[in-house]
Amino acid sequence: MATSTMATHVGAAPRPMSGEEKKVIFASSLGTVFEWYDFYLYGSLAAIIAKQFFGGLDPTSAYIFALLAFAAGFLVRPFGAIVFGRLGDMIGRKYTFLVTILIMGLSTFVVGLLPTYASIGIAAPIILVALRMLQGLALGGEYGGAATYVAEHAPHGKRGAYTAWIQTTATLGLFLSLIVILGCREALGPEFEVWGWRIPFLVSIVLLGVSVWIRLSMNESPAFQKMKAEGKTSKAPLTESFGQWKNLKVVILALIGLTAGQAVVWYTGQFYALFFLTTIAKVDATTANLFIAVALVIGTPFFIFFGALSDKVGRKPIIMGGCLIAALTYFSVFPALLQYANPALVAAQKSVPVVITADPKQCSFQGSPIARDIDFTSSCDIAKRTLTQNYIPYTNVNGAAGSVATIKLGDKEIPSVTGILNEKRDAFSAEGKKSIDEFRKTVVDTAKAAGLTTKADNAAMNKPMVLLILVYLVILVTMVYGPIAAMLVEMFPTRIRYTSMSLPYHIGNGWFGGLLPTTAFAMVAATGDIFYGLWYPVVVAAATFVIGMLFIKETKDVDIYAND
Repeated sequence: MATSTMATHVGAAPRPMSGEEKKVIFASSLGTVFEWYDFYLYGSLAAIIAKQFFGGLDPTSAYIFALLAFAAGFLVRPFGAIVFGRLGDMIGRKYTFLVTILIMGLSTFVVGLLPTYASIGIAAPIILVALRMLQGLALGGEYGGAATYVAEHAPHGKRGAYTAWIQTTATLGLFLSLIVILGCREALGPEFEVWGWRIPFLVSIVLLGVSVWIRLSMNESPAFQKMKAEGKTSKAPLTESFGQWKNLKVVILALIGLTAGQAVVWYTGQFYALFFLTTIAKVDATTANLFIAVALVIGTPFFIFFGALSDKVGRKPIIMGGCLIAALTYFSVFPALLQYANPALVAAQKSVPVVITADPKQCSFQGSPIARDIDFTSSCDIAKRTLTQNYIPYTNVNGAAGSVATIKLGDKEIPSVTGILNEKRDAFSAEGKKSIDEFRKTVVDTAKAAGLTTKADNAAMNKPMVLLILVYLVILVTMVYGPIAAMLVEMFPTRIRYTSMSLPYHIGNGWFGGLLPTTAFAMVAATGDIFYGLWYPVVVAAATFVIGMLFIKETKDVDIYAND
């Protein structure tokens, strides 16, 4: 296999995919689908995770902490890229695969057995975060290996098409997790949120067994075999990748000129779209998940389309085009999504403006991920937190110094209250809690009467347009993500390829992308503007477009065998 693949790598006429190449792509992709399934379960169940493992916090803080625990897995991905990338460059791609999938699968299975906060207290979220970090480390070593492995088997001129199959795995993994979750929800009903949420995690042990069996049958990549036979493997891939400016410069450019923008477009099109539907647009979870699942089914073939197209027109114009289109259209697309998903809510927001008038010096940052209800005691903070927890958009007006904040809903004005702490200052006093609860009930009841908390009505929803918008968002994902694996492989030499390409990919997707749900939610909470969180992906995507256009070179004609 290695001889036939390498013999035709440069200048060969197009040929059908061989049986061995199909096996390589299938084995790499299927194993990676299972790993992404494991990883995405947590993101899809974030609301339930918040209740089960962060029950000691108020709802807003619990949800932010749940998202941060989700993000913890992304934050450690670059470290997984360093650890497993080094192993992959030194001992080979195949055996590194086995280690990553074992860590990933077992960590996910244990989440399904983990006692909740109600059972073991603070130990529950601590263990959960530790498991998320193990998952992140494993995934940090997974993607670079899969992309490198497939690309090094692909004939010259077909790397975009071949590696695009790897790019489908993240979306297919998300799709699989949504299907399992929906199936369990329908079968168990209300019990799903009590204990049924554990089943998708426990099922992963079966997927783990299948994945390990598949990966044991794989052969080492021909490029690595050739390099090893010639004695050219790197003895210090980390030093070569990041200690030499000529390579480090390419790593930095790959991050800020490619993967950062690709990541925010990807996470906006899939994760933030789901978050937006369920919280801002108030679409029920089952309907929102079904919309996303159908959009993924329709959009996934475009990964292959854009991967194959990049073999002909180049990787750069497709990726840069996706970043630019996303940056230019997000502020139009998401308001339209809200309008088509919940027209009654949009009508209420237009007819009943909500305004908070407060002394700005009394207003804290509402998006703080470590804040609790008792950290917000001023009348301004309590007013803003009440609206934020119910996803009611508002605007701010500066009030007189020292004045009590007020919420005006249409023509009704409701004065806020000041939080009174107990003697230990670790909770609100009985009197303080009573006044806050009464204030919040008044605000919520008034907002409900005005239609500002209206749940999406499936009968009134314009389902074709909602689906069309979601498919559009997924197609933008396929533009930036379909060709990225081939391009990253082509940017680095074989001896340090696994290490060098994994780090910028996982910093981009782990940090810029993985932090998007948390950051965007915090931005919305801090400002009261339900679309303000979109500034994060728009600015990052626009910056990647500018830097990529100026400094990134086209790579589709690079000979990866001569590039070592």
